[in-house]
Amino acid sequence: MDYLTELGLIGLFIAAFLAATILPLSSEIVLTALLVNGFSQALVIFTATLGNVLGSLSNYGFGYWASLGIIKKWLKMSEHEFVQAEQRFNKYGLFSLLFAWVPIIGDPLTVMAGVLRINLLWFLLLVTLGKLIRYVVISHFVMSS
Repeated sequence: MDYLTELGLIGLFIAAFLAATILPLSSEIVLTALLVNGFSQALVIFTATLGNVLGSLSNYGFGYWASLGIIKKWLKMSEHEFVQAEQRFNKYGLFSLLFAWVPIIGDPLTVMAGVLRINLLWFLLLVTLGKLIRYVVISHFVMSS
């Protein structure tokens, strides 16, 4: 692997990681640029998925260890909104983590999983599966264009 390839993949990893946090970033642009420039589709999907899952894991850790006051402030949620989010998570259950990739709802969903002390193995499995499928679909559309 050459130097530019490594830099591209590091950039994708960072973009995917940060995009999974509360920061308003997107990894799709970097992913698309790398694919269009001939990077390995499998390597790009792996790198983006790994970065994005680890970003979600940091949200989980934040929810697990931070105080509820800090979490509400960070997510800009009132007590009522926080209770509603918890009720929605409980209503839709563990499998809602398959949608952790969805903009706006995904980040609070992964924080809430930490707050509720969702089993870490289930968290990683479902979040990884959802994000992997997302990147496979995106890369398929990019490569077929």
